[in-house]
Amino acid sequence: MPEDCIFCQIIAGDAKGYIVDEDEYTMTFMDAFPVVPGHTLIVTKNHYDNILDADAEAIAAVGRRSTSIAKAIKSALQPEGLGVFQLNGAAAGQTVFHYHMHLIPRNDGEQLEIHSRIPGAPEDLAAMAARIKEAIEP
Repeated sequence: MPEDCIFCQIIAGDAKGYIVDEDEYTMTFMDAFPVVPGHTLIVTKNHYDNILDADAEAIAAVGRRSTSIAKAIKSALQPEGLGVFQLNGAAAGQTVFHYHMHLIPRNDGEQLEIHSRIPGAPEDLAAMAARIKEAIEP
């Protein structure tokens, strides 16, 4: 686990994360800098810099979780669409070098963005995490 990886710190419980879901291989939490309410990340528990470093099992685990998390976002927030993004390397826009997937609720007329520089309010992130978590089907 790289000491400077914020996602590894969240997984270890050493940094604050607004957790939505967790299984043996992945952790899902709110993006601390959401572009819209409900911007959620699914990350591998093991550290991989990107898709080029991750093994097939880790990538598959993120994919498996994405289905139930996407359905929960749709149920909880009723967006018109949902963007699913996975970036690899700085040139592709990756800013945290730990394999992860973005799930971003989308509505007509919104400008397409994947990253924000404005941190979400802790109370809003906590409330959104609880709302999406509650909508996950068993």
